[in-house]
Amino acid sequence: MKTLQSVMHLRTFSFLILCSLFLISCSVSTKISKSAKNTVLNAAPLKTAHIGISIYDPETGKYLYNYQGDKYFVPASNTKIPTCYAAMKYLGDSLVGLRYEIHDFGEDEPDTLIRIEPTGDPTFLHPDFKSQPVFEFLKKNKYGLHITKPFFYEKYFGSGWSWNDALESYMAPRSFFPIYGNVVRFTVYNKADISITPSYFKKNNLSVIGTNDTVPDVTRSYNDNNFIFSKIFYEKPWEVRLPDKRYFEIPFLPRSGIIESLLSDTLGNRKFSYPFVKPVPGLGLFIVANIKNPKIIHSQPTDTLLKPMMHRSDNFFAEQSLLMVSNERLGYMDDNKIIDTLLKTDFKDLPQKPRWADGSGLSRYNLFTPQDFVAILNKMKNEFGMERIKTIFPTGGEGTISSYYKAGNGYVYAKTGTLSGVVALSGFLYTKKGKLLIFSTLVNNHQATSTEVRRAVERFVESLREF
Repeated sequence: MKTLQSVMHLRTFSFLILCSLFLISCSVSTKISKSAKNTVLNAAPLKTAHIGISIYDPETGKYLYNYQGDKYFVPASNTKIPTCYAAMKYLGDSLVGLRYEIHDFGEDEPDTLIRIEPTGDPTFLHPDFKSQPVFEFLKKNKYGLHITKPFFYEKYFGSGWSWNDALESYMAPRSFFPIYGNVVRFTVYNKADISITPSYFKKNNLSVIGTNDTVPDVTRSYNDNNFIFSKIFYEKPWEVRLPDKRYFEIPFLPRSGIIESLLSDTLGNRKFSYPFVKPVPGLGLFIVANIKNPKIIHSQPTDTLLKPMMHRSDNFFAEQSLLMVSNERLGYMDDNKIIDTLLKTDFKDLPQKPRWADGSGLSRYNLFTPQDFVAILNKMKNEFGMERIKTIFPTGGEGTISSYYKAGNGYVYAKTGTLSGVVALSGFLYTKKGKLLIFSTLVNNHQATSTEVRRAVERFVESLREF
């Protein structure tokens, strides 16, 4: 009888605990709902906007709040979140910077060639990365070079990218063998002198014209790699004094031949072989087979690429990261195919199937729901751990949230997203009690300034710390 009473007491006690937890959860959800209305949904700058919010407790596996969490929104650079997940999972600890094979034709043929197979690595000769193992290898081995071009099914620009941004540094074109970040960097000193990196373009692709404008300018033709430096030839007594230096970063088109020219110029007039054949007396042309057992040079730790990709929302790093994932998983570079593969495998259980168009979020064809981002972020946490995530995602006062969440950095780790009429923020939040929450806020079709929207979202996210 006493045993039966004990069981009944235990069941009653368990029921009361569950009821308490339910009431606490309902209370938290009610408070979050009230805060969302006060800070975001009814905020004057956002009253006519489309808004989606999802707040998730990974400890209980329950949503604390959903406002249109299952609706689709243009996510802008929040698209880098699934790209980052794929790169963290499939690119290993270090990036494969190059695959190569040294081919010696024998004593009778003194020429030796290095066959190199690019991997899409965007860090090659990029100024952000001082250590350049691939470059040092190519520089040390002074043999002729042959670039074995991988299967690359991409156009320079992604589906849905804006032509208005084609000459902007944040929309550098994609390629199978990036070099210098596929960008030409200009420094204009006062009105006349100019320095260019890489210097190849100053020697071969720069026109200088005179202008009577108040400031010098640098631009590029849309359809080729001809750059124009508008140099001020005339003094104006009323002219405002120009800054000592002005900087320009303009993408170049990585067309056939330009990569070889840049490599040859940088390495010191290195010779290239096209195609990879060798004449043999009496036998005609000896065709060398494809690389079967390539050696590998690793370039950079993977997370040193992903950190700037997420901190400054680097579109070029994101696009090339997705192409590198495609190359490693599929054996060729095709963002459409790798996106389709990821959606059918790693992301097959997302709450709503996204429309995923590119790696960076430049395309307005991308459509994700807040619940999708919560699910992907939860996968990242479970598979890679928060300590690694904290080294990749920016926190308050860093990167694209450098002006936000300064009340005590280290409590929010999130990725922003911005396009005209679009503001997004998705990531992780630690409450003041140390509880971890995953959140996603997507705002579309607003007519306010991005700052007004971000401040409203900031007030809401910071209110979550109290729950």
